[in-house]
Amino acid sequence: MKIEKKNNIITAAQSLFARFGLKKTTVDEIAKFARVGKGTIYKFFRSKEEVFSEVVDREIEFLKLKILEAIDKETQPEQKIRAFMLAKINYLKVLANLYHITQKDASEHWPEIEEARQKMTEQDRNIIKRILDEGVKLGVFVIKNTALTAMAIAVAFKGFEIPWMLSGKKYEVEKNVNLLLGILFNGIKAR
Repeated sequence: MKIEKKNNIITAAQSLFARFGLKKTTVDEIAKFARVGKGTIYKFFRSKEEVFSEVVDREIEFLKLKILEAIDKETQPEQKIRAFMLAKINYLKVLANLYHITQKDASEHWPEIEEARQKMTEQDRNIIKRILDEGVKLGVFVIKNTALTAMAIAVAFKGFEIPWMLSGKKYEVEKNVNLLLGILFNGIKAR
């Protein structure tokens, strides 16, 4: 029963934060939307920001599962990296609160936002490193430091996420991902 109430609060909050953002959503509104008393929210969470952090954590976990599903459908490391990038962009569009933290409330709620961004970057780095390690093991990639390479790819890709996500054109996004991967896999040096 307690878990069900907490999940109900998080689901209600997720919807409200997505619609109005962290700043404009109140605990009273979350309680009303969740059909619980305001005091019930404070039994589970110390603040609205803590509710927001829980919502974002769940969205990060959902994103991770969707990315892993996409990667598992592929057999070759190059295709797994492509699947990672496309899944991340496509599911970020769905996860409104992860999108909102990149655009709204940044200055006022920087600690919560920065923590979520760091979690996502670390998650991305770990997934990419696992793919790179597999590629090295299979002889597909020649990489001396997969951890550093994974971080470089994760950070470089993060710079493209928002513009590509906002473009809304699936064909254009896939074309750009393919161009980026061509540079990644083939380099920029003339041979």
